[in-house]
Amino acid sequence: MQSKIQNPKSKIGVVYLVGAGPGDPGLITVKGLQALQQADVVIYDHLVSERLLDHCKPAAKIIYAGKERHRHTKTQAEIERLLIRFAKSGKTVVRLKGGDPVLFGRGGEEALALAKAHLPFDIIPGVTSAIAVPAYAGIPVTHRVMASSVALVTGHEDASKSEASLNWAQLATATDTLVLLMGVATLRETVERLIRHGRAKTTPCAVIEWGTLPWQRTVTGTLATIVRRCVAADMRPPAVIVVGEVVRLRRRLSWFERKPLFGQRVVVTRPADRVDQLANLLEALGAEVIALPAIALAPVASNGLFRRALQDLETFDWVFFTSPEGIRWFRRLLAGERQDLRILRGRHIAAIGPKTAASIEQQGIHVDFQPKTFSQEGLLEGLKRRRLAGRRALILSAKGARDVLEQGLKAYGVDVRKVPLYQTVIPPRLVERVKRVFEEPTDWVTVTSASCADHLVAALTAAGLKRLIGRIRWASIGPVTSLAVRRLGGRVAVEARRATIEGLVDALVKGGKRRGISRASVAPASAI
Repeated sequence: MQSKIQNPKSKIGVVYLVGAGPGDPGLITVKGLQALQQADVVIYDHLVSERLLDHCKPAAKIIYAGKERHRHTKTQAEIERLLIRFAKSGKTVVRLKGGDPVLFGRGGEEALALAKAHLPFDIIPGVTSAIAVPAYAGIPVTHRVMASSVALVTGHEDASKSEASLNWAQLATATDTLVLLMGVATLRETVERLIRHGRAKTTPCAVIEWGTLPWQRTVTGTLATIVRRCVAADMRPPAVIVVGEVVRLRRRLSWFERKPLFGQRVVVTRPADRVDQLANLLEALGAEVIALPAIALAPVASNGLFRRALQDLETFDWVFFTSPEGIRWFRRLLAGERQDLRILRGRHIAAIGPKTAASIEQQGIHVDFQPKTFSQEGLLEGLKRRRLAGRRALILSAKGARDVLEQGLKAYGVDVRKVPLYQTVIPPRLVERVKRVFEEPTDWVTVTSASCADHLVAALTAAGLKRLIGRIRWASIGPVTSLAVRRLGGRVAVEARRATIEGLVDALVKGGKRRGISRASVAPASAI
């Protein structure tokens, strides 16, 4: 990529014309993502996944410039003027476009406008929907036996043209596979032209709506039947049309729509900086993930407890961490005291579960004990056979955390000191976000702590949506969280057998199978 400033004395910025891919946020290229992360201004289109915007700098200016069939937020001329104005003011600008920026994406026009204004730009290609969407529907656009050629055609030509430039007499039979973009509204006319110019009525055909996304739908048929089937299914843009023998392969190769969580809408309530771990697993299984962080982490007010604990650290035999966040906040507070993790030398370290243990061991610290059941109760059960009477223990946890471990250790004869390292707080604008998220039905709401449940229920109540609390299918990470959900009036539909993120995902998969939740194709491949 070009550097932001071409001349150290110049205030001219640079524009990146970036292809975001066809919808699945994971399909953006590495280079495109790098440009997005360094952008001062991002101007994005209608079909761009808003999850990609999470990668922008907090201070980046985000501008929506989406165009739908009968609603253009900004004209093409307005978009080009924005690119020029921001670049001239020294900004790094990303023009984020669905699919590939120069394949029916007007990226060429924007590049010409920038060139005319003598402004530097890069074109960063993207994964085009013409190939990716059929692939997600189980249709390779070429195949060694079935199709050695493919043509990519727009189904929506510029209305200002005096006459159509597409030569349907040649296109109809020129290639084995024909892929049409933006062609749902003109599907009937397209089919008539193909048949009129020699394409057999029995030619397999597929129309794929919202391809690569968890609500993808696919209608299959032949040129003779596809229009009728699309009308019956109410297929709408955006959609990709594939004509050719390769459509027959979908019967065996349909992989995306067969994923165990395909089409299920799952709300993830973890903190914003912890969403991705769960979201990535769910999306890999076909789910639509809605990030709704119900808790945020914040420091506790300084009251001397932490400093006194450090001064006495050599007197403690055991140090307990009850969450993966604990070790991170411990390091942060140590740095404020001009100390580091070497201070733990000689202490026995206990972790509440594998994620906490992994976080600790990533810092080069050996974990001496981890229970089989990942809870405070599990810690106590696992330690009861050890000689603990007369020992001293330091519990490092969140403010307001349950005192089960503290009281249990005291019952074993342990001298216990509990020090809060951080606290959970309600994220700003949670009520506003709850209103937007629950405008549409959800299949699952995941909760990974009692605090998540408490905050989300409070937000639902404040938003006037208290009636939903008992209707939501709550997916809980374990018994303690489930107890909190039930106490708040919720119904736990699934609970992880092991209190881990992976255990929660397994519970969702099994729960989805039991309920038969799925968004299957409108017409099976066997229909052709």
